[in-house]
Amino acid sequence: MVKLKKGFGDWVAEALENIETIEVDEARQLHGKDDVQFIDVRDLNELTEDGTIPGAAHAPRGMLEFLADPGSPYHNKVFSQDKKFVLFCASGGRSSLAAWRLKEMGFDNICHLAGGFKGWRHAGGEVAEHRADSG
Repeated sequence: MVKLKKGFGDWVAEALENIETIEVDEARQLHGKDDVQFIDVRDLNELTEDGTIPGAAHAPRGMLEFLADPGSPYHNKVFSQDKKFVLFCASGGRSSLAAWRLKEMGFDNICHLAGGFKGWRHAGGEVAEHRADSG
């Protein structure tokens, strides 16, 4: 068995020390504002099965660096907007790592949603069916 130097919990804890985390109540206040873009970093099957936050762009965690980099052939123009990015996943682990990575890449106005999509849904946040053309 491999003895890890750092496990996922260590990485998430380190990410949380280096990024902004917002609670669901604050996210709900930001949702729908013109200068805010929600980014869903979950896998496609999760979006298809559970839905997503309305207006959220989809940027799966495994492709994030490629989608965010304007020099990449996979660049998603959503990342070229001058907006605050609110990243979320199912419960907050992947989105904390994703926010930290984007911060390291140079994105300044970025945060992640504590509790993720599950927290959003539990608090009564609006949920939309994922459409393939929604990003």
